[in-house]
Amino acid sequence: MTHSTSSRSNSSKSGFTRFRAPKAAAVVLSFVLGASLLAGCSDSAEPKAGSQESAANVNKEGFPIVKEKVTLRMMGPDVGVQKWADMPAFQEMEKKSGISFQFDNPPLDSFETKKNLTFASGEYPDIFYAASLTQADEVNYGSQGILLPLEDLIDNYAPNLKKILDDNPEIRKSITTPDGHIYSLPVINQQSIWYRSPMWYNGEFLDALKVSEDKLPKTTEELYDLLVRFRDEDPNGNGKKDEIPLVSVKLDDVRSWLLGAWGIYGEDIYNDANGKVHFARTEDGYREFLTYMNRLWKENLLDHETFSQTPEQKKAKGANNQVGLFQDWHAYFTHGGEPTTNDPMFVPVKSDSVDQPAVAIHPGLSTGSFAITESNPAPEASIRWVDYMYGYEGAMLFDKGPEGLMYETVNAEDHTKKWLPLPDKFNSREDYRGTLTPNYGTPAPTLLSTDLQKGLKEEFDVWVDKQNEEKILAYDPQPPFPILYLTPEEQAEISSLRSDMDTYVQQMEAKFVTGQEPLSGWDNYLATVKQMGSDRMIEIYQTAYDRWKSS
Repeated sequence: MTHSTSSRSNSSKSGFTRFRAPKAAAVVLSFVLGASLLAGCSDSAEPKAGSQESAANVNKEGFPIVKEKVTLRMMGPDVGVQKWADMPAFQEMEKKSGISFQFDNPPLDSFETKKNLTFASGEYPDIFYAASLTQADEVNYGSQGILLPLEDLIDNYAPNLKKILDDNPEIRKSITTPDGHIYSLPVINQQSIWYRSPMWYNGEFLDALKVSEDKLPKTTEELYDLLVRFRDEDPNGNGKKDEIPLVSVKLDDVRSWLLGAWGIYGEDIYNDANGKVHFARTEDGYREFLTYMNRLWKENLLDHETFSQTPEQKKAKGANNQVGLFQDWHAYFTHGGEPTTNDPMFVPVKSDSVDQPAVAIHPGLSTGSFAITESNPAPEASIRWVDYMYGYEGAMLFDKGPEGLMYETVNAEDHTKKWLPLPDKFNSREDYRGTLTPNYGTPAPTLLSTDLQKGLKEEFDVWVDKQNEEKILAYDPQPPFPILYLTPEEQAEISSLRSDMDTYVQQMEAKFVTGQEPLSGWDNYLATVKQMGSDRMIEIYQTAYDRWKSS
């Protein structure tokens, strides 16, 4: 059974309205805790479950998944390493399942735009995979019938995921929208700690200045002093004053780490220990952050191309050994070369106004990674297909490719594995992995358990774990704010409020930091943001938070 896009109907296109997701509701990989949600279906709408023919074509257990082969269309972001059709993970899964795919893979940097155009066109893929659907996408397109409700399909055709949700009711609640339906499946991550990738010091700079790891800065003033030394003492040893003490791209990479010095979790909307919701960009701590960053800017301690450069340009400076402190997944991703334990993780610093820094942590779950559309002729087979990724074998297949390429099993009972030799044409296992599976640089639907790494952690990985324990977990980290499912009315109002407010806030941040706008203009800035509706925005998020808290 092959599905053709040319015959698709557009029954839901009329009356189509798009909502733009609020920035705070789209923070990568944050924990969705379901605001006002009650698990289970509403009485007003029954989930679609395909035709009797499509259900009859599915084997409810084992492989193959379908009795007669099925071809579906899948849309997901391409990170530019290998075409999805050539990836061994998909090829192996096709052999097992009897389901093949026609792939629509816009580049990652333009995927969001292409996804929105696809929704507007009425010509939908059968499956969205690793698509980062926002809460607004789910509520909007789910209510229109474009995205299918999944809860009945899960209960009847997805035993791995059903067990996870039954054993962890908070996850079921977290992926259920206010109308009582589940429109997307999550990434469930039992491995992750980082809310954002860490910041790292250049170990060569520290060695040159004789700064040991136990002497790394713990306050904003100590950090300032070290950045001055990076600037003035030629730590790269080339005889030129070309060091860039702190490098950034629009402050998006370092903001959350440095805002914590003034007690602010995350970057925008956060809640304190008493359950009060805050908008960081109007807080006194944010003003102090801007004052500090302006000081770094004026003294050439913050890269003067911060607000104009691309991530690639930032990395080029790191590869040229010019950068003292920077943010990346691992330090060697910026420096180049092999993993090294010589570049220590940034220790969160505190200002005089707090007892200890606020440190944000990844909460272990993110939504929007997999969805089935109304165009899909085989939703039962589709949910059975993705359910395999929520068990150990499927998660391994899509995390590291088929066994025998990157790894082999040493002990099947306790899941111990070992690495196989890396093919000569690849510089790292990550480079190789990106050719084997789409779960590389994308939020793909899966259960990332610690068992997936058993036997595969090397010296560098163990060192990173130790850095996490000493420099993140030691500070009582908290998820900044649950990414809440707002009601459609709340979502519409938030989208309207933030469409101009976010642009203004970003522009003013750059002006305050670079000195184009003196910090004496803070009160005028604050008045403008309030006039644009910041108090009402906080009120909406507070209502949603209280609803979530009591659910």
